[in-house]
Amino acid sequence: MPIERWSTAQVLALAPDASSSRAAQGVSAATKWEAAGRADDVLWGLCRGSGKHPYQACVDLTEPAYRCSCPSRKFPCKHALGLMLMWAAGGAPDAPAPGWVAEWRASRAARAERAQATAAAPRGSADPEAARKRAEQRADRVAAGLDELDRWLSDQVTHGLAGVERSGYGPYEAMAARLVDAQAPGAASSVRRLGRIAGVGQHWADRLLGELALLRLLVAAHARLDELPAPIAATVRSRVGIPVPTDEVLAGPRVRDRWHVLGQVDLADERLATRRSWLHGEESGRFALLLAFAPIGQAFAIDAVPGSILDADLCWYPGNLPMRALVAQRHGTLRAEGAPAGAMSVAAALAGWSAALAAEPWCENVPLLLAGVTLTDDRHVVDTAGDALPLSAGHDEPWWLLAASGGRPVTIAGEYGPGGFRPLAAWPDGRFVPAPIGPTGDRRGPQLPPDLLSAALVGTERRPYSGGAIGEVVLDGKGPAGLLEGAAVALAYARAGVTPVPGRQPIEPAPEETSPQVPAAAARRLALLLSDSGVPGGTEVALGLLGDWLTHAADLGYRVPPELLPALLDAGRRRTALRPALATVAGRRASWLATRRADWRYLLTEVAADPDPQDWATGTPGQRLAYLTALRATDPAAGLALLGETFDAEDPDDRARLLGALATGLSLADEPLLEHALDDRRKEVRATAADLLTALPGAALRERMAQRALACVRIERSGIQGAARAQRAPTSSALGRDRLVVTPPVECDASMRRDGVQPKPARGIGPQAWLLEEILARTPLDTWTTAFERTAERVLALPATDDWAPTLHKGFARAAVVQRDPAWVTGLADEMSRPVNKDLDPYDEALTAQLYEALPPDALARYAAHALGRDPIRAHRLLAMQTGPWPDDLAVAVLDAIKVLAAGERHAWHIGELCRTAAPSMPVSFAGRAAALAEALQATDPPTRQAIAVAQLASALTFRREMYEELR
Repeated sequence: MPIERWSTAQVLALAPDASSSRAAQGVSAATKWEAAGRADDVLWGLCRGSGKHPYQACVDLTEPAYRCSCPSRKFPCKHALGLMLMWAAGGAPDAPAPGWVAEWRASRAARAERAQATAAAPRGSADPEAARKRAEQRADRVAAGLDELDRWLSDQVTHGLAGVERSGYGPYEAMAARLVDAQAPGAASSVRRLGRIAGVGQHWADRLLGELALLRLLVAAHARLDELPAPIAATVRSRVGIPVPTDEVLAGPRVRDRWHVLGQVDLADERLATRRSWLHGEESGRFALLLAFAPIGQAFAIDAVPGSILDADLCWYPGNLPMRALVAQRHGTLRAEGAPAGAMSVAAALAGWSAALAAEPWCENVPLLLAGVTLTDDRHVVDTAGDALPLSAGHDEPWWLLAASGGRPVTIAGEYGPGGFRPLAAWPDGRFVPAPIGPTGDRRGPQLPPDLLSAALVGTERRPYSGGAIGEVVLDGKGPAGLLEGAAVALAYARAGVTPVPGRQPIEPAPEETSPQVPAAAARRLALLLSDSGVPGGTEVALGLLGDWLTHAADLGYRVPPELLPALLDAGRRRTALRPALATVAGRRASWLATRRADWRYLLTEVAADPDPQDWATGTPGQRLAYLTALRATDPAAGLALLGETFDAEDPDDRARLLGALATGLSLADEPLLEHALDDRRKEVRATAADLLTALPGAALRERMAQRALACVRIERSGIQGAARAQRAPTSSALGRDRLVVTPPVECDASMRRDGVQPKPARGIGPQAWLLEEILARTPLDTWTTAFERTAERVLALPATDDWAPTLHKGFARAAVVQRDPAWVTGLADEMSRPVNKDLDPYDEALTAQLYEALPPDALARYAAHALGRDPIRAHRLLAMQTGPWPDDLAVAVLDAIKVLAAGERHAWHIGELCRTAAPSMPVSFAGRAAALAEALQATDPPTRQAIAVAQLASALTFRREMYEELR
């Protein structure tokens, strides 16, 4: 049967641990493989590694089974997983397999034939009488162990459960050890579980008594094993821990079906890890449980891939509730298309749960496949009939499900037990979305009658128990045995009698999206970036590449897949620089999610994509700002009128944000509203208005600030008089005879404060110097070139009286940062960074950084290239400020600097920093040059840290190139 292409989620479900999953995504790109292909049901590939020869990896997709020449002890290794990820993304075309693949397939076929022959061969001369005696001896040991367990259980309720908190885990471990010696491992596990219940949680005594009662019921059932019907007897043996031989199971009836793998649950104790895989038959409608076991720290054998369809024959273990099964024969693995059939309502699912408990009172959970259910605000899922189920603790805030479904009805698979419903997977729009792995808690309330619990707590020797009615059952048992019997009946009544929760309302669904979703390959790339590892260069580079991915996706008008929104919103919570682009690509569903979770609310203030007129009335602050900004871009007058109607009634924070939208299409028509905003009570509103008026040519505020500035700073000419003669004279001579005379303001009056001048100085600056700087920062720069009849360069060269030059330059620099005048920005950057390696105080350092950010990209690149050989620390800062792709000249300078530094066999830290900074910004066309440099540096064995850093840079550039291609 042909193998259908798997999804990425199905492949990653095979990973033995999270680190393998992340590492596999790092080698899933086609550029990592020298050759790869698919021959029938086998994938094969040659993956480039750190050695001279590539790793040989192949995967048999029918089981799956793996082989790789790498030294990893994990199965599957990252190369096998990466090969499958590449195939899932559409790579690995049909191609004949090399000889080493054929040899592997032949050896596997030979082993399978030998195993089949061994299984079919007679067992030889085994002595039936000896086997019978061994079985009798085990039965006697089990019976003796359970008799001792029965006495131990009676002692617990005879002496009272109130003292178990002081006893600790020891008594339970001792009893469990005796049961292991008695060859009853199932009962031993149940006793160990009691030790994890005692004294833990609010209703621990209720849960402990219930588990003791179920153990007592198991002991009583085993004592009457010969009287029980065969299915119930098989269940009791299984719960005690008496194994059923595999060949005996496989000899039973087989059911062939297309089995949808619904999901998996991984559990672990001190010794062993267990994996539960739930299957559902497409035609039979039966559920099946595949169990896998592995020592702690080792990988599970792969039986089924969640989200896939396993075409196979299954055989079930005997029992009154046959659920656990074995795969008798595989016929192929298919990719599921859409949700599995056979989903049911909440009421029908609970009826199935009650039937399961009636068949097996020790049942802890059952699989459910619910149709058309929606989440509620109070931690339930509710179906179309209004019936609801509570979500289990630890899974009652399923942001993955809320994001994937958008609050709309979906098919959900999960486990149901006394603690509630645990979702395992969902199928929004027919897509398989697995639940993330997470711990399960327990918030169950009391389930047993108070009189039973109180008698058990103080002990029957002090409060004798004489029976009573449990539901419609009258119990006449007395003493500790009677109390445990009554508790078992009461617990079965409480669990089996559960009914749907009424009166729960589904949440309001998310608004519909209008922008297209990114291509599937780009979505997988984003998932890799959000995994915080598996990216060349590590976490720091991954964050830079994530910002680059978001920016490109936003420029192309794409939207991210909804199931990735929780991880993306968490990334934006930690990194504010990601938020503008994130808000654009996250879509309306992200804003809908942000209203429901406090630490995601930052998104509500960001400008969102796809503005809608309705957003002005009902949208989030970010959506309202986006609509107003879009309206200003097309009709500034309409935007001004819309804002003017509601401005005074807006929330203070919203007033400042919305006023900032006037920067789009700013004109003198906006001046009245901005002048009105200068009188606002909120500081942020006044500052926004002042900044906009400062940038508005012809505004009255600019004239007022110019008058104040010229009153404080004037030019004093000496020697050569007149502008004409000054222009004829050599520049240095003319400037050397003129100077600036400064008369700082004495105080900050009301009119100055209204125009945005801040009266309180920054730390370390005198009051008059601060007021002068504030005035200059808001003065149009052409004021000086006009009044002094000089260019910006010559104005900056003028000396100032009384050492006022630094203050003047700071004021000019702040004005240049806002007004973005290239002549002033370049001149001031020259002045404030001369010499390159001078020490600046924190205030000057921040202002200098702002100047660099205001420089044209080519000018900033020149500064960075100039600093590379003279001041490494400043060079790193300048490179980090270079937004967008670097110019080619800067990329060449950085690679040359790396080559020179590496030749000195030092500066490993410097080279590493340069490579990490270059990874998200150097043009991807330099990937080949970086790879060639890395290869030259890797001549040593083992490679140096410098060589490794450059190799990671080359890989990161290749990664970015693939990323851009996927987003096209």
